[in-house]
Amino acid sequence: MIQLTSFIMTLIMFLFPTVNVSKINVDKTNWNTDFDYVYVHGLSGWGSYDFQNNLLPYWGMFGGDMIKNLNSLGFKCHSASVDPDGSAWDRACELYAQLTGTKTDYGKAHSEKYGHNRFGKDFSRNPLIKSWSSEDKINLLGHSFGGVTVRLLAELMANGSEEELAVTETADISQLFTGGKADWIYSITTLAAPTNGTTAYGFSDPEKHDNHDTAAYDMFIDNALAINERISTDENTYYFAIPCSATVQNEDGSWRFDENINVEFPVRSTGDRIMNLTGTTPKGYVVDESWLENDGMVNTISAGAPFNAPSTNLDIESIEPGIWNVAPVYRGDHMAFCGDLFRPNNIRPFFADWMDMINSI
Repeated sequence: MIQLTSFIMTLIMFLFPTVNVSKINVDKTNWNTDFDYVYVHGLSGWGSYDFQNNLLPYWGMFGGDMIKNLNSLGFKCHSASVDPDGSAWDRACELYAQLTGTKTDYGKAHSEKYGHNRFGKDFSRNPLIKSWSSEDKINLLGHSFGGVTVRLLAELMANGSEEELAVTETADISQLFTGGKADWIYSITTLAAPTNGTTAYGFSDPEKHDNHDTAAYDMFIDNALAINERISTDENTYYFAIPCSATVQNEDGSWRFDENINVEFPVRSTGDRIMNLTGTTPKGYVVDESWLENDGMVNTISAGAPFNAPSTNLDIESIEPGIWNVAPVYRGDHMAFCGDLFRPNNIRPFFADWMDMINSI
């Protein structure tokens, strides 16, 4: 097995050589902070705790290990591993355990409500980062459903959970649910995230699904908007959203894939459906033509700031905390921020510039 793994890795590196990161310029003299960066994958993704990440890194894909490359430039980056199909709540609990080096606690109230074990994996022997506190803050970056994951983690860190506090003894409750730790997080960046839901699942009634404790359930527009109502905006945290688009509009108002973008085949069918779908959700939210532009999986309009949160267009000369700074739309398909699947996209310079900007605020 080890020999096979080595052969596969050698073959990958031969076919898709690692980018020369020495060509990426980073000026650390402009940095005002040097906090760790934690990257969180999306639906069906994986991270550094998963075996498959050794064969095919989620962050970098066939182009090589982006996390390792960025670390060689002087950044401190980490790749989390959360449930590929789990709900935002379950994933946030797993992420907290990895960051603190503790046993995963999904909460007494939550686990009883959804009928699964309260406790999960124990990360006490191999935490993702060395230390985390109000002094040793972190920057969170979430791709796709990872965006919702990091936002919910931040909300629980800041304000805890009244439901969990109501049913759990003080000595038995996870510190994730006690709140008071908003200042442990310096910034949040969402990458092509279904922040306000996605029409990839159409307009079926999610309440008819058997399992409500899943990522798919949380990504229905009605449910995503409900999650947004539970998540506040902290006045001292920096917020960034980077929408993505792989489509262009025709003269007649319809949409098509941009022929200048190598849209990967796994997202083409979904993107085709999204760019032709309007209607009304079961709870009455009207999805109009503004929802047709997409990256193959997520509606571009949804990947900006939460609809209920304060926001502004990103101006790198005047970035303020407590408000969502929405970056210009990135031209690429849904997997572009991961380096794409089968047509390697060198995304490293983008992230080096992005983290350099955050460190320089």
